[in-house]
Amino acid sequence: MTVTAVQGRTAERADEPEPKTRVQGGLLDPRMLWTSLPDAVRKCDPRTLWRNPVMFIVEVGAVWSTVLTALHPTWFAGAVVFWLWLTVVFANLAEAVAEGRGKAQADSLRKAKSDTVARRLKGWAPDRPGTVEEVGAPLLQQGDVVVVEAGEVIPGDGDIVDGIASVDESAITGESAPVIRESGGDRCAVTGGTTVLSDRIVVKITQKPGESFIDRMIALVEGANRQKTPNEIALNILLAALTLIFVFAVATLQPLAIYSKANNPGVPDGLALTGDGISGIVMVALLVCLIPTTIGALLSAIGIAGMDRLVQRNVLAMSGRAVEAAGDVNVLLLDKTGTITLGNRQAGAFLPLDGVTADDFADAAQLSSLADETPEGRSIVQFATEQGRAPMSANLDGARWIEFTAATRMSGVDVGDRSLRKGATASVAEWVRSEGGSVPDELGAIVERVSGSGGTPLVVGEVRDGRARALGVIHLKDVVKPGMRERFEEMRRMGIRTVMITGDNPLTAKAIADEAGVDDFLAEATPEDKLALIKREQEGGKLVAMTGDGTNDAPALAQADVGVAMNTGTSAAKEAGNMVDLDSDPTKLIEIVEIGKQLLITRGALTTFSIANDIAKYFAIIPALFVTLFPGLDLLNVMRLHSPQSAILSAVVFNAIVIIALIPLSLRGVRYTPSSASKLLSRNLLVYGLGGIVAPFVGIKLIDLLVQLFPGMS
Repeated sequence: MTVTAVQGRTAERADEPEPKTRVQGGLLDPRMLWTSLPDAVRKCDPRTLWRNPVMFIVEVGAVWSTVLTALHPTWFAGAVVFWLWLTVVFANLAEAVAEGRGKAQADSLRKAKSDTVARRLKGWAPDRPGTVEEVGAPLLQQGDVVVVEAGEVIPGDGDIVDGIASVDESAITGESAPVIRESGGDRCAVTGGTTVLSDRIVVKITQKPGESFIDRMIALVEGANRQKTPNEIALNILLAALTLIFVFAVATLQPLAIYSKANNPGVPDGLALTGDGISGIVMVALLVCLIPTTIGALLSAIGIAGMDRLVQRNVLAMSGRAVEAAGDVNVLLLDKTGTITLGNRQAGAFLPLDGVTADDFADAAQLSSLADETPEGRSIVQFATEQGRAPMSANLDGARWIEFTAATRMSGVDVGDRSLRKGATASVAEWVRSEGGSVPDELGAIVERVSGSGGTPLVVGEVRDGRARALGVIHLKDVVKPGMRERFEEMRRMGIRTVMITGDNPLTAKAIADEAGVDDFLAEATPEDKLALIKREQEGGKLVAMTGDGTNDAPALAQADVGVAMNTGTSAAKEAGNMVDLDSDPTKLIEIVEIGKQLLITRGALTTFSIANDIAKYFAIIPALFVTLFPGLDLLNVMRLHSPQSAILSAVVFNAIVIIALIPLSLRGVRYTPSSASKLLSRNLLVYGLGGIVAPFVGIKLIDLLVQLFPGMS
């Protein structure tokens, strides 16, 4: 594979199929449940569980109920205790499954790191080769210089300071196509764990011990260093407050029950209500069913799964805060080249002057481009063929090919008594005049029209039979990627404003912006302009996301709320951003925003469901508690549950099973479709609010039909 081909593959990844994900997400694999079960049991340690106030209260209640059951064992009490403990284990299982999906990948990465041997250069300088010593990759320090040759693994993150090589990054990105890395420029950064396929490079290590790219990826996929995000912390506080309220509410039922029983001595003791008040096990069952155990159990898993979805798309987020911020982004800053457009100018039209036929001009444009190996030159030949011109042979007898130079700004061919030149308007016009010809005013008008539309004009001139003249203009344009207008329309429906950043002049920038459908553009942008734009948007209370790959992008990436650095970029850019796109696909930013919004919507949907499904439990447990004391409460038994015992046990069983049932949804995420906030809220309330009310009525009733078949439930 040539260097040009590899570079083209790297630059054009936006047009390739979505890379295959490393982990299948969303669906519940029974094997995964089984392998995660030991971790779930270990998480029952109170020293670990206290960080989740809701589930910690459930565990305390399960311990108390276990003690009460040991003192006064009954079939009913044993069944309730069993399902209380399952509720705790199921809650831990949700988090364990979410964490466990990355462990195989983490083990592979850790092994690759520990097994790598580095060849460190002592005393190396650009003019001195230095001496080689072998050390383990984990022992490398920031500033060390190592040499890596074909077939060897790069031992650590760094920048190439000498040489060029083809590098296999599949161990990190999952992408099988090799990429080119070379010293200088924005493609000098290499990642530890990748393999050099050809040539030899000298790498200066930029990582600190224990802070390499692989170290951070291991921590991410294992969830070891996952910090709770601000929204997650706020929701935890809300859940803790609701739990505390229900603790006091349930506690007040005890004196009420004792007082009511004392004033109604003729009422016989029942399972839930005795002369000593409400049974302790029943009180725990009531509390566990009323507090928001569902979202309390799934909250951590939702956050881990959101970051895991980014990993599946080859994006490394430095923190959950960045993922969450992506869901709240108001403004997207997107580079034009490679993000909105293909990046290579392509022939879009042949515009001959008066007196020149379309066929003659197409032949001249094609012939003058046969030896032009640039993307523009190849596109001209292809466009001429598409216009019906027969392909020409590049091996024309006696032809003298004129290569493009910065001095002449022209290329072309001399064949017999015919000379063709193609290039910048001024250069070709001067050549025509120097050969004794003249340039009509019509040429200037066409050139201005092409430039005004955002295109690049290339003029073709000819000398034939002693006559020099301009033939016409080739319209080159930076082609907007297919589907970009539709994607930007989706962004608008999501309430996100898109801004295109380009170094082009304002006229060209406006033409591309209008064609792509972005909301605004920043032309002739400098690093200072990008930084100023971000600060201006943030001062208005908006969250900003942007992509970048160069050192000059680092200030803006650091300032942005979501800064996505390209993996092919410099170390400075990757350190400044809070996400790294391993595929180096600038359009990935749009997907990142969608994943962030999906995380927030999933959390909101399951919170709505968790709170809503408590309603059915009121109708199950409250009548069971007081029906012997107040027979009129039987009217609230709308589900017509078999007995107080079956009603209480059915509610506890449903409360545990619903956690397992919702694990796939928490891992996969609620399906996100771009729409306004009000529509999303309406759908959320309809599906998960109403569904949260209806599902428990159906579920508890079905469980009751099964429970009543067991002895002791009459």
